[in-house]
Amino acid sequence: MCYDAFSFLFRPITMLRVASIFLLLTALISCSPKQSGTAQDAASAGASTGFTTEEKSVTSDGLAWLAENAKQEGIVVTDSGLQYMVIDSGDGATPGPTDTVLTHYHGTFIGGEVFDSSVDRGKPLEFQVNRVISGWSAALQLMQEGDKWKLFVPPKLGYGDRGTGAIPGNTVLIFEVTLLKVGKG
Repeated sequence: MCYDAFSFLFRPITMLRVASIFLLLTALISCSPKQSGTAQDAASAGASTGFTTEEKSVTSDGLAWLAENAKQEGIVVTDSGLQYMVIDSGDGATPGPTDTVLTHYHGTFIGGEVFDSSVDRGKPLEFQVNRVISGWSAALQLMQEGDKWKLFVPPKLGYGDRGTGAIPGNTVLIFEVTLLKVGKG
């Protein structure tokens, strides 16, 4: 009786499926992140904040840099923590969240390394205001056509802890942004 109840397991096709599933699960388990150390090690490395020791260092260095930057003459700090400095003032339209804008920008890390630049490419970028990082979106809605601002974007208003492409997580980003044109969305 027992053999009859489980005889399907011994069919060649079923055994192949079971073996395939076993191999797949084994591969997935071996590729998953390894857990190391004790719970005490994890807590001391910043598990309560969700950051590793290295990520905490990047974040704390960047936040310390932002705190010093906020003291500089001409720096405006918004309630969200976004910092900006007006380089040139325009007198055109101010975009709303669903408007399309044409901008030129130059993005660097706090050390000065360029990670992206429409200026260097020689081609401005057009996009909808609410389709970019929240630091940009907030700044653009304060700017007028013709404005050129320097933005200092804390990680929480940039790419957060996930990062993207050449930008590591928990990184302060600096952008020089020129708002060239506002198109109604």
